[in-house]
Amino acid sequence: MHALLIEDEYLVVLSIEQALRQIGFTSFADANSVDEAVVSAEQQCPDLIIADHHLIDGTGTDAVLAICSDRDIPVVFVTANGREVVRRLPRAIVVDKPFVERSLHAAVAKARDMPFACPG
Repeated sequence: MHALLIEDEYLVVLSIEQALRQIGFTSFADANSVDEAVVSAEQQCPDLIIADHHLIDGTGTDAVLAICSDRDIPVVFVTANGREVVRRLPRAIVVDKPFVERSLHAAVAKARDMPFACPG
């Protein structure tokens, strides 16, 4: 299974990758900008997206909306800005930073049961 990690903090990327390996993910791409995330998803459609909200050049929320505009993909936001995400996407699955692996695993299971579909 392939996961796209939209996150601009390298140590957080490593922590998320380690947690996802425990539940069967074997392939990863990481992006620290909106443009990188969109290109990465075009090159290989992810089975899961993990996204931070605030990025260097925009938001992971914008990246998710662009990527999921024509396909449903499970998405979990791992962020310290969960309220901002939920304000824009009320049905978003959010795990607060710093995260606990157990919480991330539960959120991934929930997201896989109800992939993200763009509003409207």
